[in-house]
Amino acid sequence: MPTPRPLSALRPLLGGLIMLAVAAACHAQAGEASPPPLDQASLERLDAQASRLERLHALVVAEQGEIRFERAYGGPGVDRPTNVKSLSKTVLAALVGAAIEAGYLDSPDQPVAELLGPRVPAEADPRVREITLGHLLSLQAGLERTSGANYGSWVASPDWVRDALSRPFVDEPGGRMLYSTGSSHLLSAALTRAGGESTLTLARQLLGEPLDIAIPAWPRDPQGVYFGGNDMQLSPRALVRIGELYRLDGVIDGTRVLPEGWVEASWQTRGRSPWTGDGYGYGWFVTELAGEAAYYGRGFGGQALYVIPGRGLTVAITSDPEPPSPGGQFQQMLHALVEGMLGAP
Repeated sequence: MPTPRPLSALRPLLGGLIMLAVAAACHAQAGEASPPPLDQASLERLDAQASRLERLHALVVAEQGEIRFERAYGGPGVDRPTNVKSLSKTVLAALVGAAIEAGYLDSPDQPVAELLGPRVPAEADPRVREITLGHLLSLQAGLERTSGANYGSWVASPDWVRDALSRPFVDEPGGRMLYSTGSSHLLSAALTRAGGESTLTLARQLLGEPLDIAIPAWPRDPQGVYFGGNDMQLSPRALVRIGELYRLDGVIDGTRVLPEGWVEASWQTRGRSPWTGDGYGYGWFVTELAGEAAYYGRGFGGQALYVIPGRGLTVAITSDPEPPSPGGQFQQMLHALVEGMLGAP
């Protein structure tokens, strides 16, 4: 009968077996957590579904940084600039982050009145001085909206900055989300004063150069400030690069463009859309598509940029930007387009 081995002699063997078991379990979990890459069938379904959307102009899909699908169904194509309407708010939010990283701005907590200086009307409500860059990014300034029914009178005013800051407060700074292009335009005015250059020049320097994208000129207000939050001209491929910048946590091609922690802060729900209930952070809506955390920017007529980090996906969509508006129903169709690609029934 063999002599039993002492327990101490078995410990190394037991330890090794335990380590192997743990490693195997971790490997299995990692395998389960890694979603399958897009297959050809998924892309063909995507193409077929996109082809049925009459307004849709172009669609570009990148997976783990590699363009897996792109097609122009109409409009100028995938590599030529087009009006991305209010998707400009998402781009402007990226520019604010890049300006903080470059040292032109301090932080989202910086009061905008401090940056605008004499452009703040003397008779403005004292609460204007409580509005921060972060409040403008998350559309929580508290001021009466300049969008919707008020948009026409605002853009017809002789001074867009003064008009936006002179409107009555309908909530406190940091209160509910109030979708207002005037809030985004204040960011452009603040960037211009802080950077000593036009918003266009800063956009080309801080985003265009590191992302290797073209940023053409776009409309300006009566004082020459580039329109903040509307009418930027970008190609679908350029939009994908901006989405990739966020997917990669602010670093592109080894260069940090956005401050550390900026993407996490941008994708944190700070308010909610009164129309869809989706969360809203710094220029990005927050939702869930096919069970995946998804972040998107949107513009009138069906302009959209999606980032689905858990799947390594960035999706840019451009559509006919001309009236009449297709309404929120078309945005839901774009959501369904992305969900179908993700494998939702």
